[in-house]
Amino acid sequence: MKKILPLLLIGFSLMSFTLFQSGREEMITALKQGNAEQFIKYLDNTIDIKMPDSDEMKGVQKTEAANTLRSFFADNGITKFDVTSQRELGGTMYVTGKLIGTTDYNLTAMIKSSPDKLSIITLRVNK
Repeated sequence: MKKILPLLLIGFSLMSFTLFQSGREEMITALKQGNAEQFIKYLDNTIDIKMPDSDEMKGVQKTEAANTLRSFFADNGITKFDVTSQRELGGTMYVTGKLIGTTDYNLTAMIKSSPDKLSIITLRVNK
């Protein structure tokens, strides 16, 4: 029993790391393709969001944040994303980069990891 517990902990850690890696890559690929629908799948149930020319909104429901992002991507012709930085710290990850469309915007996302999924908890987009 004493030998099984450490092996289980290592196994869960590796599974969590793999989930984190694959989820992060899928999220970034969605941005690189300008695919708002794929990116929206990673929004947490509530999110803090700051969009250009508007005040920061805290605790926004996923549905409202998704509608805001869909409109933003469509209105600005977002087609590409260039990653400038990625950092991981514990169960949190930060991704920053440039959204490219009719006008370019800077994006910063804070993402938390739980045992079964990644969730965007903060999103900031500015010029």
